[in-house]
Amino acid sequence: MLVASLTGRSPNPRMRLWRALKAAGVAAIRDGVYVLPSNEASWSFLRVQATEVTEAGGSAHVIPFTAADGGQEAELRQAFDRTALYAESLERMTRLKAELRGLSEVDARRQLVALRRELAGIAAVDFFPGPARNQAEGALRDAEQAVNAQFSPDEPHATKGSITRRNLADYHGRRWATRRHLWVDRVASAWLIRRFIDPDARFLWLASPADCPADALGFDFDGAAFTHVGSRVSFEVLAASFGLLDHDPGLVRMGRLVHYLDVGGVPVADAAGFASVMTGARARLSDDDDGLLADIGMVLDCLYAAYLDIPGELS
Repeated sequence: MLVASLTGRSPNPRMRLWRALKAAGVAAIRDGVYVLPSNEASWSFLRVQATEVTEAGGSAHVIPFTAADGGQEAELRQAFDRTALYAESLERMTRLKAELRGLSEVDARRQLVALRRELAGIAAVDFFPGPARNQAEGALRDAEQAVNAQFSPDEPHATKGSITRRNLADYHGRRWATRRHLWVDRVASAWLIRRFIDPDARFLWLASPADCPADALGFDFDGAAFTHVGSRVSFEVLAASFGLLDHDPGLVRMGRLVHYLDVGGVPVADAAGFASVMTGARARLSDDDDGLLADIGMVLDCLYAAYLDIPGELS
């Protein structure tokens, strides 16, 4: 619990405090009394706010407490109920699906990015998740599938079986082919190929998977040499095929990002931002997949470098 009081005529400290508390999902019990579920992040956040209030000339105390009984516990949990926020997000997802046929791909994907960011923001302050969150996440997956069905009808279906290990030496200087108008899995896979598998790779961007030449290595379409296997998307299959995930935490994290943006699953903090960059690049380079790969390749280089620097072990 943060108990804070600000005096003085300037509204700025009070506005800064209100904005910070709102962004963190704090529940206001009464004027000047704010609570968060007890954990280290909450303690750290509230101490920072208390320090800022004190430095602004006010008074503030961070106090641990527990609910007196089951009724008070239920009342406190109710203060953190995010059902209404999820309901508003669900309405926007429903509108997107209803208006989809009248949208361009760029507009549709921009709306998806906004919805994904919105849902991630709600989930970040949903301290007691329940059915509403599950329903919203399912609706977002449905909206993504609807967008892909309209604008990327050749999205691959996952095959069953294991992933065969390949020898890097056998895949140098090859022609690689995938569907044109690159999106996340395809552009990330092409980046992976050129960066880690075949530095001299030449790419063909296909109008249809049926156009793939017999001597080209296809990826991310049905019948391709490298495509979805089980729960893994094409990027993950390529990386696993050449043993790139065994000792590279940066690529493991990249795989999680691509997986989430392509088929959903465990949310990734950088997903909405990367999807925004990808949407903007698609709008600017709609008919230039070579240019798109060059631009997004630099973004992926930066992400990879950042992911290598994240401390801690991957589970």
